[in-house]
Parts: sequence; structure tokens; C-alpha cells
Amino acid sequence: MAATPQNPAAAAPRRKVSRHRGEGQWAAGHFTPLNGNEQFKKDDDGLNVRTRIETIYSKRGFDSIDPNDLRGRMRWWGLYTQRKPGIDGGKTAILEPEELDDKFFMLRVRIDGGRLTTEQLRVIGEISQEFARGTADLTDRQNVQYHWIRIEDVPEIWNRLEAVGLSTTEACGDTPRTILGSPVAGIAEDEIIDGTPAIEEIHRRYIGSKEFSNLPRKFKTAISGSPLLDVAHEINDIAFVGVEHPEHGPGFDLWVGGGLSTNPKIGVRLGAWVPVEEVPDVWAGVIGIFRDHGYRRLRTRARLKFLVADWGPEKFRQVLESDYLKRELLDGPAPAQPVHRWRDHIGVHRQQDGRFYVGLAPRVGRIDGATLTKIAEVAEAHGSGRVRTTVEQKLIVLDVAEAQVEPLVEALEALDLTARPSAFRRGTMACTGIEYCKLAIVETKARGAALIDELERRIPEFDEPLTINLNGCPNACARIQVADIGLKGQLVLDERGEQVEGFQVHLGGALGLEAGFGRKVRGLKVTSEELPAYVERVLRRFQAEREDGERFAVWAARATEEALS
Repeated sequence: MAATPQNPAAAAPRRKVSRHRGEGQWAAGHFTPLNGNEQFKKDDDGLNVRTRIETIYSKRGFDSIDPNDLRGRMRWWGLYTQRKPGIDGGKTAILEPEELDDKFFMLRVRIDGGRLTTEQLRVIGEISQEFARGTADLTDRQNVQYHWIRIEDVPEIWNRLEAVGLSTTEACGDTPRTILGSPVAGIAEDEIIDGTPAIEEIHRRYIGSKEFSNLPRKFKTAISGSPLLDVAHEINDIAFVGVEHPEHGPGFDLWVGGGLSTNPKIGVRLGAWVPVEEVPDVWAGVIGIFRDHGYRRLRTRARLKFLVADWGPEKFRQVLESDYLKRELLDGPAPAQPVHRWRDHIGVHRQQDGRFYVGLAPRVGRIDGATLTKIAEVAEAHGSGRVRTTVEQKLIVLDVAEAQVEPLVEALEALDLTARPSAFRRGTMACTGIEYCKLAIVETKARGAALIDELERRIPEFDEPLTINLNGCPNACARIQVADIGLKGQLVLDERGEQVEGFQVHLGGALGLEAGFGRKVRGLKVTSEELPAYVERVLRRFQAEREDGERFAVWAARATEEALS
């Protein structure tokens, strides 16, 4: 048939019309799983794997574990297989999962708000010594991570943790992860509002509930009433930030859609003020939006930040109010700019009740079970029964009488835990790295500890607030994009043209109300061996060129590429 004005399509070849599958959003009616992860979650809720671990796998051993449980559902109970020793970083992306898997697990203890009693800390330390070869790393999400865990020992570990009110429930997986909270909630003299009741109520209602146990991917929460903005609220899926409303008093400013990894985004304010008693309901509304509208087709887009970016804050708030809360939220003010440059609570600080808390700095979160039990003993011997973990891989002892402060500090110094750290020890974090992580390309923990020692030796006078974050791969578990000096592990060429461990450098990232991502200098990569000399060189240029009171991040944003290389 010839093309005519009445039939213009006749000249064009016929095209097969296919129905667009959408993004796998439940709210759009897309319930058919579009990838393997969605399929195994539909086949069986991840929470159900506990029964199989207790009744089958712990009795029959590692080889009895179903693959969908091993690399999927077991995460709902804090379990990941760890990296088989001896596999170098160049093979990380080319080997199959079963080739990378060791027959041991990382097990993550969930510690909402970083809140621990000394009894709980002692039990964590004892489990480490008995079942985890002494490992017990502090993470930047206030958890403790064990390694070398055998599946045969998991039920007994659960029994011991749960006997003191701890668990590993939904510490990993496509679930609501550990809730970050101010480590000095309820005790800090400058606190705007205590978020602890909201954290406890969210945990009571929703953690371990099948209402939110099948999310598109993980969901990260932060709640803090500290004016120091001490929980990295800008990079969480949802955050409640303490503010004073001019009419209604203290409450929380609501943020959504933050996250890092390979496509980082800073969270956005919804402009809503939330009283503490309404936080759990608002939290449930936001996570409900993520469950129902979140993108499930591609894992790389299955985070709330992509939905928020596509919708914008106005639409997101409208859907939250109309479809989930069934009421409007009050408008409210933004948080005030923090007055202190350090937000980690390190050092000795007075509490509301006249006693003191003492913030301590391990090296890059690396600690061991024997030390944790000793910390519990030392804290109790000096009158304290409470400790806290922080989002900087640090530890705080609460409720210390004034007369006991110096004796406590001295006793903890003997354990290599200092309340008076250098800027480098205070500000350096590192992820797990190639030692245990199947995604990692380079070593991080030992490298970070050695970097601290070298910088203390090379620039002992440096005392400016500075963050140095080392990550073993691009996934940003150690928050490289928002560090003053962020180091992303990768293989690089050394001066002899040989492939060695090294880092891509990000400079000038920051959190706070001036939050932003670090600058990448074109072609700037540093071998692990060259790292101390490179950092020293950049910091000395900063010292020489900075203006009065200028922060490193501000200087790095205006410095020449030559100065940063």
C-alpha cells in the first residue's frame, strides 16, 4: 500500500510494540519479580531463614546452605559470607560468588542509637573471643562486626546476644537497617531534643516485622537532637534533625533521599517539623513509600534517593501526607549551623546531670573482643554502666563522676584508647577492606592505622579538624565522597608500570549544612606506598596557603590542581 495523506504510516516498516515493564514498583502494579533478588524475596521472606539456620544449617554445616539463603536471605539476620583469604583485588570483579566465598561469615550486631550497657559490651567481647577469633570492628553505623563466624555457632551467638537485649535482626538485607542516633542523646548539655523514645518505638513496632521486611534495597535511618548534627543525616534515606520550632518548641526537621555509593546524593529537606511522638508514624510513612513506589527492576536504582530525585521534595511530601499519613505536616525551620567543627564527641564533656562523658578514639574502628571486655570492666570500676558507639567508629563512656574522669582516661590509655587523640587518629576512618570483604580491591584497616602513625610523625603540630576516609572499593561504606580527604581503593600503576594497590583521591568533601562531595583531580591516583607522602604534601600546602580560619574543604575547593597533586 502506498503512503497517502490519510495513511502516512504505510511507508514505514512495522515495529514490534512491547509493553514497558516499568521500574518494578508495587504501587504501579508491577508485582512480577524482575530480577533474582526480587524473586528470592517473593519465594520466601528473609526473616524466615532463621528457622533453617537453627534447625538445618547449623547442624549440617556450611555445605548444606541453599544458595538463595547463603547469598540472600541470611543477610536479614546480619550474616554475609566473608572473602576467601589470598584472593587479590584484581580478581574481585571477575570471580563468581562461590569462588570468592569463604566458609566463614561476617556477623553484624545491631546497636540502634549506639546504645550499650557495660553488660552488653562485655557479652559482645566474650562472643568475639570465643567465636570470632577476637574480631569486633566498630563501624560507622554504630554496629559491631565479627568475622570468622561458623554457621554451627550462630544459634548460640544469638542466644547470648538476645539474653542481654541485643540482636542481629535486619542488620543487613533489604530491610530497615540499624537506626543511627546521637551517642549522647539524653545527656548532652546542649541537646535540643532527645530522639531516644522515637528510636525505641520504631524498633518496637517495625524491626523484625514483615510489614517492611521486603524493601527494594536497604533503608538507612538517622535520628538526632544534637546541634552538632552528629549522625551524618545528609546521607541517610531518612533523617530527623533536632530543631526548635518558634511556636511548637523542640522537634525534628525531616530529610529524605540521601545516600552515597557510586551515585551519591545529599538528602533534601521536606520543610516539615515533626514532634518526637509522631516520628515513628512519619518514619513508617516514608519507608512505606519506598516499599510501594521504590524501583525494584535494577538494583543500581533501588534506593530511595532515586525516587526522591525523580519526584522532587514537593511531590514526595504530598504523597506522604495524602496517601500515607492522611494529614498535613507542619512547616518548620531548618537546623542551625553547628558551632563546633568536630562533631564526634571525643574528649571529656560535662553532662546535663553534672557528671561527664569521655569520648575515645580507637584506630580506624579496629578493636578486639578482649579489649571490649576490658573497657566494660574499666568503665564499671570507675562508676559507669553505659557506653555508646558513634558514626565515626569511636566509643564513648557515659556517667563518669568528676573525680573519676582522669583515672578512667589513664586506665583506657593503657588499652590504646585515647581521649586526647591527634587530628589524624581522631579523623581517620576505614572500611573493612580486602581482608574480609568480597567487594574490596585494596587493604584499608592496616593501611589507615599506618597512615595515622606516619602523619603523626611527619606533621606532629597539625591540629586542624580533618577527616581522612579510606574505602576498599567504589561503594563508599567509609563515606569517601564527604571526607576532607577521601580515598577510593583501586589498582593503579606504580613508577615501574606495575599494577599495585592504590587510591583515587577525593578532596574537600564535607557534611553539615555546607555538605558537599569532594573534588576529583583529573588523573590523581596514589599508590598505597606513596599515600603518607602525598597526604603530607597536600596538608603542608594547605597550611601554607590557607586564609585565616579557612577549613580544609574550602581551601581544597579553590586550590589549583597543582597544589592538590
